[in-house]
Amino acid sequence: MADAPTTTPRPPDRPLAERDRLETLAANTIRGLAIDAIEAAESGHPGLPMGMADAAVVLWTRFLKHDPSDPAWADRDRFVLSAGHGSMLLYSLLHLSGYDVSLDDLKAFRETGSRTPGHPEVKHTPGVEATTGPLGQGLAMAVGLALAERHLAATFNTPDHVVVNHHTYVIASDGDLQEGVTNEACSLAGTQGIGTLVVLYDDNEVSIDGRTSLSFTEDVPARYEALGWHVVRDVDGHDREAVARAIATARNTLDRPSLIQCRTTIGFGSPNLAGTSSIHSDALGEDEVNATKDNLGIPRDPTFLVPDDATVLFREQAERGQAAHQEWTERLDRLAQDDPDAAAEVHRRLDGRGALPEGWDNALPRFEPDAKGLATRKASGMTLDALAAVLPELVGGSADLTPSNNTLAKGMAAMDAGHPEGRYVHYGIREHGMAAVMNGMALHGGIRPYGGTFLIFSDYCKPAVRLAALMRTTPVFVFTHDSVGLGQDGPTHQPVEQLAGLRAIPHLLTIRPADANETAAAWALALEQPDRPTALALSRQNLPTLDGTAEKARAGVARGAYVVSDCDGTPDVILIAAGSEVSLCLDAAQTLDGLAVRVVSMPCVSLFFEQDAAYRESVLPDAVRARVAVEAGASEGWHRVAGLDGRVVALDRFGESGPGPEVYAGLGFTPEAVADAARAVAQPGHDR
Repeated sequence: MADAPTTTPRPPDRPLAERDRLETLAANTIRGLAIDAIEAAESGHPGLPMGMADAAVVLWTRFLKHDPSDPAWADRDRFVLSAGHGSMLLYSLLHLSGYDVSLDDLKAFRETGSRTPGHPEVKHTPGVEATTGPLGQGLAMAVGLALAERHLAATFNTPDHVVVNHHTYVIASDGDLQEGVTNEACSLAGTQGIGTLVVLYDDNEVSIDGRTSLSFTEDVPARYEALGWHVVRDVDGHDREAVARAIATARNTLDRPSLIQCRTTIGFGSPNLAGTSSIHSDALGEDEVNATKDNLGIPRDPTFLVPDDATVLFREQAERGQAAHQEWTERLDRLAQDDPDAAAEVHRRLDGRGALPEGWDNALPRFEPDAKGLATRKASGMTLDALAAVLPELVGGSADLTPSNNTLAKGMAAMDAGHPEGRYVHYGIREHGMAAVMNGMALHGGIRPYGGTFLIFSDYCKPAVRLAALMRTTPVFVFTHDSVGLGQDGPTHQPVEQLAGLRAIPHLLTIRPADANETAAAWALALEQPDRPTALALSRQNLPTLDGTAEKARAGVARGAYVVSDCDGTPDVILIAAGSEVSLCLDAAQTLDGLAVRVVSMPCVSLFFEQDAAYRESVLPDAVRARVAVEAGASEGWHRVAGLDGRVVALDRFGESGPGPEVYAGLGFTPEAVADAARAVAQPGHDR
């Protein structure tokens, strides 16, 4: 092999006593910074930073491959603090390592507008890899980070050129491992055999309520062994040499992810509160601060003390990371000499911008008008067939609903332990885990993940979907079977309130296309987003392919709403709908003799209201107060569209089991019902 894998050079050999002195100083400096920041804020969680400081120092000064001068370096190791409540641990590590996180930033911990918020936020604080705090999400995203690394390594590495080779490390708490999402994601990780994922489990046996034995008595290492993980049991988390040996063993275990059980004392160093729930999430108070600093040999004054020697090991590791970064750059240069096309593709995929290849959208299918039409889930599948051929970064999957979601594109092979180059992940019936893993894949870069389930099960995905929007990542959530139109599966599977809930999430694009052309346009819009996730709500039943959408849908969907059918002059009434109800409105318009009718498709409500006033006026003129908004879902949100003088034809009840067309009509979604509402609002002085 011409190029050996990029690794961080070993830390220099030091006399054991000298290394012990420097590591003890570093760990106690972290404890002091956490104590002082939380005291200043009168808020925070000191227990975890104090308890995991020793293990974190070992990881960050002996193993973690990173370059603080370039936090976005593509081949860096990723570190995720899944127990995000212990954020002062991470902020202290970043400061000591030389990231752009100053002592003043630490002093502003939890203050309004600071770079050190209560829980870590990606793209807000340099060096933070994922937004964590909702327990379990960080570890689940780390599975996605590691899965992305393995896929990209299999895609780009050759015997002569190794350009992707890094690890994902996690610090996770008892609370993380109690959450169901971690079991979903870690089960998948075991099945996939992701050997570059290493989790340090902070097993301190304490939570907010008291001892974890109140609710959590299982043998966690045995559970992870059953999930297919390599487990290092009973490591003293305050014995730094033992932690180092465990991490080295985990790094050399390449066929399975690794869990290191770090036995720690929460609030280590506090004479009176260590090992109790009282130090989990409360400031220590002046007396205990002084007692703790005296116990650890930390001067009481000044606060926020960082002795010069406390940074030595961190800065040396940063220098090793910079050297590894330079070596990686040279590898890319050699790749460019040997294979310019391959090097260009590596840069396109991994340089952080995620630029789409030129002309990619020429592959988008075009659908001619067709009264019979097709289900938008099928149109989505056909669009994916076309796009997968020109966008190798598309990595799909489904929560065991592949034939129903139409998410397996032509040419995509399954990704598994033996075939990491595959582009399709069989997530199993793990909707929450799937969504969180997709977030991790998107955060890693080089991949545009999408995954499917039924819209009703978006509730199982919701915490991860919300985090995607908060983190401004770009996964595409494919939610099919979007209304009571799915029929005989009945109200347990018929979504009602889900669309309103998704539309309420800031920064999420929730798109419900009306036909096949709008579906293709929705995919184009989703893939063009640099910093927004997308939820696609797709029909099970056939929808007519509408006249004119082949020409208008791309621009119209991109602006959230557009006119699909119009009248001469100013309309007497405007019918507005999304998805399957657009064709219903078009049918109703044909029966409204004597009224000038405009029909508006509004596939993305939030995006329409982001448009400038002139565009909004061109679609929904303020002067036309006679409006009817129609959707086979909850009315919440549509009153803003219909206005005070309009009406909303919606579904504020659960559905029922029966053939789709019968249920749909029986619940009031007929051209006659829409026409009646239109006539009512068009009458002067009508009863609102």
